[in-house]
Amino acid sequence: MSGSTEVWQNNIQKFHNIAKEAVRLYPDADHMSVDLLNYSENATYLVRNSKTGAKAALRVCRPGYHKKSQIEGELKWLKAIEEQSDIDVSLPIAGQDGAYVQSVQLEGDPRDYHCTMFTFLEGEAPDEDDEQTLVEQFEKLGEVTAQLHNHSQNWKGVTDVDRDPWQYETILGDNPKWGKWQDGVGITPERQALFQKVSDTIKARLERFGKGPEQFGLIHADLRLANLIVEGPKIKVIDFDDCGFGWYLFDIGSALSFIEHKPYVPDLVDSWVKGYRKHRHLSDEEVHEIPTFIMMRRLMLISWIGSRDNETTAALGSAYTEQTDRLAEDYLAQYQI
Repeated sequence: MSGSTEVWQNNIQKFHNIAKEAVRLYPDADHMSVDLLNYSENATYLVRNSKTGAKAALRVCRPGYHKKSQIEGELKWLKAIEEQSDIDVSLPIAGQDGAYVQSVQLEGDPRDYHCTMFTFLEGEAPDEDDEQTLVEQFEKLGEVTAQLHNHSQNWKGVTDVDRDPWQYETILGDNPKWGKWQDGVGITPERQALFQKVSDTIKARLERFGKGPEQFGLIHADLRLANLIVEGPKIKVIDFDDCGFGWYLFDIGSALSFIEHKPYVPDLVDSWVKGYRKHRHLSDEEVHEIPTFIMMRRLMLISWIGSRDNETTAALGSAYTEQTDRLAEDYLAQYQI
């Protein structure tokens, strides 16, 4: 067993122990079982109630990633979305004490592991290999995203939400939340020079783009395919764990996470724009700037792959960085200032 694999398995075992402790804090705990669904930024478990047959999702947060107040802000927005819009989201479930955020500690580990249980949404994630269907789904995703942004901009409770900002400094700058892209897997001196030109161009263009109320606000920030649930004509949205204050167009960049290099991406963007404009104004100038947000997200994911140890990052590895070269060159050819 490699050292990396051993660390990963030890982390999974720790999260699993936390999950088993956490479900005891919810109603009907004696009938609940937990099975790992996903281990990425956090660990997410499928919770089954053997008595009722009901399912739920339990998220065990990585300690130190979010403060309890920040998680409570996320949940407050989720409940407001449910009450004030037609967007289908996964809702928090209160524990036996009535609180939506439960904190668990393990013996010998003084850190708080914040846990939240959510309603389970039926359906399947979009299939990145089904190009025709994905293009159709992105029109609907554009509609959902526009409605989400409208809610964010008009929601009075947004001023009370404690969430980190997603701006240049926290994404690609000297104080990035996910680590530096310069420390990504497969970064060579030549590639670093190329990506630095991209990063500098993104910074300059964002400064010119601005942070007006029509451009910048509370966003989901991680609308990748794994966080979308398709059931018939509906697209439901899950995992608001990374929601924060950023550019609204960052949400289309995040929707293309890990598939930015696919040849059908321009068709996805066109479809998304068509859907978005059904519910919210989007100028031609803003549409022209979408590749800036796609490239910002791409570099951000290179930093994430380089700073995280899980099955997803292991599968992507240096190939993801290498595939970015052509995207970087094409972007600079059109957008470098």
